[in-house]
Amino acid sequence: MSTRNTRKTLTGFVTTRSGDKSVKVTIPYKTPHPRYHKVINRQTVLHVHDEKNETKTGDKVEVMETRPLSRLKRWRIVRIVERAITSDAVAISETDVAAAVPTKTTAPKASTQA
Repeated sequence: MSTRNTRKTLTGFVTTRSGDKSVKVTIPYKTPHPRYHKVINRQTVLHVHDEKNETKTGDKVEVMETRPLSRLKRWRIVRIVERAITSDAVAISETDVAAAVPTKTTAPKASTQA
């Protein structure tokens, strides 16, 4: 019986919900330019398997290397490190907007007497 090698784990952000059980995770990193030594922002995009469809765009997730699951998917989600702060989209009517936004007709009138 052989022991299994340790698998790579990386932490990144979900950028796209590609389809059923699939997401794209972006892993940002910084590297110095070889000649000019300025720090450059780079990113790696991974195609990741999300078995339970539990991630949303903007979530910070930990991914682990795995066997090939499809043509591009070679990673799977281990856990969600941090949920994205998103507000659910709710349809609002024009009257709600008009009540919330002050206009010239609804703004309180200032006294102009001298």
